[in-house]
Amino acid sequence: MQISRFEPIQRLHHFAWRCKDAEETRVFYEDILGLPLVHLIRADNVPSTGEHCPYVHLFFALEDGSSIAFFDLGDNQTALPSPNTPAWVNHLALKVGSQKSLERAKAKLEAAGVEVLGVTDHGFVHSIYFFDPNGIRLELTVDMYPDGFSEQSILQAHERLASWSREKARTHTATLGN
Repeated sequence: MQISRFEPIQRLHHFAWRCKDAEETRVFYEDILGLPLVHLIRADNVPSTGEHCPYVHLFFALEDGSSIAFFDLGDNQTALPSPNTPAWVNHLALKVGSQKSLERAKAKLEAAGVEVLGVTDHGFVHSIYFFDPNGIRLELTVDMYPDGFSEQSILQAHERLASWSREKARTHTATLGN
């Protein structure tokens, strides 16, 4: 049986989270981060399931046409963090154009009272980290290799993943043996 290749995915359209307050979220993403609010859906029923759940669905645009989106369910609740995942793991990384842009963003966030970690040098990117009003960890990052990843880097990524998988399997097997 031959499996056909999936059609190429062009880009991110939107990624959505729950927010506790639509206006507070708008202020953060539009007024502080500069992402314009470009669309809002207000409904009483979920179109895909028919479930009754009044909400607003907000969309903030990035320059490439993708969006960050939020659902305000009207109950002033944020999504709960995952109990088995450290707070630094789940995050959204957004690219800025230059080191100066990253430094200006850090200063603007701090002036708005947002606690910022970094600038952190990861080698291939420099990043700052902070949380939005909903507890979502965000990263602003600037590429240190503007021409993208080299063929060697791509090959090494596969080799390093295979090595990690072998080591993880050995560790898991050793743990089961105890």
